[in-house]
Amino acid sequence: MNKRIEELAYDADLLDKFRYGYFDPKLQKFAELIIRESIDTVLDSSVEYTTRPQIAQELKEHFGVK
Repeated sequence: MNKRIEELAYDADLLDKFRYGYFDPKLQKFAELIIRESIDTVLDSSVEYTTRPQIAQELKEHFGVK
């Protein structure tokens, strides 16, 4: 498990999923799928040249984040 994913799980109050160093594999897979979809969204962008704010906006819209 990536340390950053563990930190985010802690921030999301999912620490109860940890038991003696065990992290629920389904939750790990969910995190990996979100990351993969984020990468695909950026790579599939219709804009050939984009700025970081444009990429951020596209990801926000894709995932419905305010």
